[in-house]
Amino acid sequence: MPDGRASTRDYMKHTGAVGVLALDEQGRVLLVRQYRHPVRHRLWEMPAGLLDVPGENPLHAAQRELWEEAHHKAGDWRVLIDVYPTSGGSDEAIRVFLARDLAEADGEKFAAEGEELDMEVRRFPLDDVVRAALAGDLHNGALVAGAMALKAALADGALDTLRPADAPWPARPF
Repeated sequence: MPDGRASTRDYMKHTGAVGVLALDEQGRVLLVRQYRHPVRHRLWEMPAGLLDVPGENPLHAAQRELWEEAHHKAGDWRVLIDVYPTSGGSDEAIRVFLARDLAEADGEKFAAEGEELDMEVRRFPLDDVVRAALAGDLHNGALVAGAMALKAALADGALDTLRPADAPWPARPF
């Protein structure tokens, strides 16, 4: 423990993950809907994925996930928020990127498999996403944290002062 006392604690080791809150010129965010077996529901989420390639740069992982899950690319990337979603039981860290200047990706789409086969992709106004989160209709923690952070950054006029996409990430140094 920080004060020198000994304690025993079980927790889950996690590789970490990235998420992409992709914002278009109309103020809509691009979300994906897929089945999540642990909670037995189809959830709306942002494109996201594990950092399961040793040494992979988080920005490159985020760019890959946006392409794989939504067949999109972005011209402007910033760090929106870093979160520990379950700090009492896991060392999982998630970096949520803000992606702007969206365009459909070139070339063929990623060959989906498993739970990604029937993934739905849609854009929603950010205000609708925030309202749905507050109403209890959205349950993905990274999406809720990212949407609230984006709403706050927009209200403060702070999008261009967000951290650069390659900002240090002490939770997952790369």
